[in-house]
Amino acid sequence: MINLLPPELKDQYLYGRRNVVLRRWAVALGCGLLGVMVVTFGGVFLMQNSINTYQKQVAASEATLKAQDLEGTRQHAKEITGSIKLATDVLSREILFSQLLTQIATVIPANANLTELNISTDKNSIELKAIAASYASATQLQVNLADPDNKIFSKADIQSINCDESQDPRYPCAVTIQALFNDENPYLFINKDDK
Repeated sequence: MINLLPPELKDQYLYGRRNVVLRRWAVALGCGLLGVMVVTFGGVFLMQNSINTYQKQVAASEATLKAQDLEGTRQHAKEITGSIKLATDVLSREILFSQLLTQIATVIPANANLTELNISTDKNSIELKAIAASYASATQLQVNLADPDNKIFSKADIQSINCDESQDPRYPCAVTIQALFNDENPYLFINKDDK
């Protein structure tokens, strides 16, 4: 087929077709850029949303840890451990009173009565107060308590003896004795556990 169109018209058709192709490419490029911008802004929005969520979780975790007071809990655990050690130490020096009183009763002379027991703060000694019918009975009580065969005390010292018949005619003498526990005393918890 022979094209009889003038060359100017031919050039206009040629450039018209090229313009259509260029417009299509421009629209496609514009749509591509728009798609890239949507994806970019969507990604930034999602990332910012995730960052905010994680910051809230971190703040909540920190608040939980502060509420739990981890350091305070550690300190409290140390205090409890110290209390347990103190209780163990105290119990290790406790006296088996039922057995101790029975043993003391066997060494008290017939004409003397035990009136009071006071344990010292260090739990190594005891103060005994008794009443006796005579001065000799009061001193005999000290001798009996200091006797190494009874295995209660290693030493017993008379603190005071007062005899006054106007108080009680049957037991006019009051005696106070400080006695030091024997290291091998079977009436202490610690020695009881060791056996």
